[in-house]
Order: sequence, then C-alpha cells, then structure tokens
Amino acid sequence: MDIVSLLFLSVALAMDAFSVAVTDGLVVRSFKAFDALKVGLFFGLFQFLMPCIGNFLASFASSYIESFDHWIAFGLLAFLGIRMIWEALRGEEEIPQNPLKISTLFLMAIATSIDALAAGISLAAVSAPILFSSLVIGIVAFLFSFFGMYAGRKFGDILGNKAEIIGGIILILIGTKTLLEHIFG
Repeated sequence: MDIVSLLFLSVALAMDAFSVAVTDGLVVRSFKAFDALKVGLFFGLFQFLMPCIGNFLASFASSYIESFDHWIAFGLLAFLGIRMIWEALRGEEEIPQNPLKISTLFLMAIATSIDALAAGISLAAVSAPILFSSLVIGIVAFLFSFFGMYAGRKFGDILGNKAEIIGGIILILIGTKTLLEHIFG
C-alpha cells in the first residue's frame, strides 16, 4: 500500500474518533489542553492497536470477526449516546456523565476503532507493513481527536445547553452509520 492510500485510509478511520472528540468538546467546554491530549492519546492508541490486532487475527479469524464487529461498535456508541441524552433530559444542572472519564474514553475508543480492526485484516491481505501502517493510523487519529475537542468547544459555545443532547445524537448516528455500512456494504 502506498503512502497516499495509507493516509486516506487513516483519515477515513479517524473520522469516527474525530466526531466523538467533537462531541466531547461540545459537552465539556471548559477543558484544559491536557484533556484534549488525553482524548487524542486514547483514540490514537486504540487506532494504532486495533490494526495490529486485526492483522494478527487475520490468519485464522477474519470472517468471524467481520461478522459481528459492526454490532459491537453500534451497541457501545448507541448505549453512550442514549445515556447522554437521558441525562441531559433529566434536567440536571451539571453534566452528570463525564465523557473524559477513563472508563468512558475506553469504551468510546474501542467503539470507534472497531473499523481499524477490520482495516488490520485488510492490511494483512495486501501484505502492508503493519507497524508502520498502524503508526500512521494512530498518529492521524490522535491529531484529529486532539483538534476535534477544540472544534467541539467552539460549537458548544454556540449551542449552549443543547450540546449534550446533540452529542448523544451524534454518537447514536455514528453507531448507526457503522452498522448500516457493514450490513449494506
């Protein structure tokens, strides 16, 4: 795989992580640079690890993994999105669920990197150098996620208290998009 194709793949894989990072920035508008760095590192690390895992599994389990990976991503993102909307509609003054909590970031990073697992399987099929490819994918995801937090903060200032509901809807839509892409090709 040539570098231009790898960069396009990396950007495509980073879009879900970028959208979730924007959502985090929408909800938590008073974050510090460390928080954006933490989000970027979580998404970048998982986007790096999942192609490596997918590449490793490609030799014996690719058809099995591809048959249910989209359901995992959909379930995790839908759960997080519905929970965000539910908590926003309950009318609590503070954000009841912190999207920057380690456990929440862990779930979102897994959910948004399921496609990277499948990409690792595809990279094995074309004999691409997996460590280099995964490193490029991880760096692009880190950058998109880091700057996505700041983009979300800008939009959050405009949207005000509706940001958490919009963020929940975005997570559900990302999960639904992932599911539909895998079901209908």
